[in-house]
Amino acid sequence: MTPPWSRLELPPFLERLRVLTVKELLQLGRDVGLIAFIAYAFTGDIYVAGSGMQMQLRNATIAIYDGDDSAASRELIGRFHPPEFRIQALLSDAQDGLRLLDQGRTMIMLDIPSQFERDLSARQQTAVQLQVDASNSVIGTWAAAYATQIAATFGTDHAMGGMPTEAAMPIIASHHRIWFNPNSMDEWFVPIIEMMNIVTMLSIMLPAAAMVREKERGTIEQLLVSPLTPIQIMLPKVLAMALVILLGITSSIVMLRYVFAAPIRGSLPLFYAVSLVYVITTSGLGLAIATLVNNLAQVGMAVILALAPIMLLSGTWVPAEGMPPGIRWLMYISPLHYYVEITLGIFLRGTGLDMLWNHLLIMTLLGLVMFTIGLLRFRAQLR
Repeated sequence: MTPPWSRLELPPFLERLRVLTVKELLQLGRDVGLIAFIAYAFTGDIYVAGSGMQMQLRNATIAIYDGDDSAASRELIGRFHPPEFRIQALLSDAQDGLRLLDQGRTMIMLDIPSQFERDLSARQQTAVQLQVDASNSVIGTWAAAYATQIAATFGTDHAMGGMPTEAAMPIIASHHRIWFNPNSMDEWFVPIIEMMNIVTMLSIMLPAAAMVREKERGTIEQLLVSPLTPIQIMLPKVLAMALVILLGITSSIVMLRYVFAAPIRGSLPLFYAVSLVYVITTSGLGLAIATLVNNLAQVGMAVILALAPIMLLSGTWVPAEGMPPGIRWLMYISPLHYYVEITLGIFLRGTGLDMLWNHLLIMTLLGLVMFTIGLLRFRAQLR
């Protein structure tokens, strides 16, 4: 018995669209290697990005020489605690700490001089020495910044504690309130960014690969002599790849929610609708690339060339405020920039369409320009 929907008669355009979309899905399903890559990208790569990439100081090893062995020095040492620092050794000789630094067995050496507490009590200037292994410059800079903040806070607390009353000097109390990600967890931010990078890469690569595969197998000539318009040839490829990407996004969302406990405060249907628009419009760049190359190896190289500026100008790793003025203006023509703003707004801030419509409008306009360019180039190639 045939299902009821199989007896429905669709208009010729929609029927061709349905048949060709199913054909693209079947053709993609036969490519086991590509299916495995897509599955890994939306699951394994998301897991590695969330669990293996840290943008904060964690477990920095520190060796400490306490030449004073006083209550004040022990209080200072106690402020170097996990998760930022891990005390590796309490030394009896400062030279042992230097040897540990030279051998790469510790990252930080803290040297507290003798008479440290006496100088503090006498309100005399005193200093501690901090030596950092900066062979990894990023982590070394973080460690130095954290340690400097700890020492400065300790000095301020000790000075205020020695005053007869707090009213003896003016005080500015700074109370910080972090919204949307109170603990500054990279496990929320980094996997979401990685998911959007993967969506961008695949929305460019998959349609380009599908079109170039037709060239390599010689089936493009059969499509050219068929009663199909360029849009009827292109659109099924885009829709098929968009469905695959949306399925991959679903697996990533499951991992974000149940592996990393990332919040989803906004509307998931809105996010899927925005993602569908982004994938379809960005695929125009992939179709334009397909008109310039002749094999899948060239597709890979061209996608990397196009993807690099889109990602670097998205504002994910370098915010707009940290870019030179000229580069900052280029960021506003990257469609990924607006997709990032919309996605983070939906996931972390619970923002609705009433506040995101301007980003969605600009992203759609940029995507339509890219899709139109791809369609025109493909139409010109058919001629």
